[in-house]
Amino acid sequence: MNERVYGLLGLAMRAGKLAVGREQSLKLIRRGRAHLVILAEDASRNTKKDFYDKGKYYSVPVLEKGSMDRLGQALGKGPRSVAAVGDGALARNIMKKMEAREGSDSM
Repeated sequence: MNERVYGLLGLAMRAGKLAVGREQSLKLIRRGRAHLVILAEDASRNTKKDFYDKGKYYSVPVLEKGSMDRLGQALGKGPRSVAAVGDGALARNIMKKMEAREGSDSM
């Protein structure tokens, strides 16, 4: 992920529109308030399966990018494997920036 995406995640965190960690993210998804789930590439296989399954069931896009260390650092926390965005416009903006980044070069 590029720095702009990490910046947007930090902004979402400060605005209270981001659930960080497994339990908070699952809670946001189950309440129907999640618009995007971001999984760290080095998250456990079990965590990835759980969030891909929940994303499919609740129609929430799941993107697997970056590392646990970098995700946590962007949020001012220790390593985190997952975050869920609770704002639709912000989620669309993040997805757009991630897609643009993929189109320009590989990560």
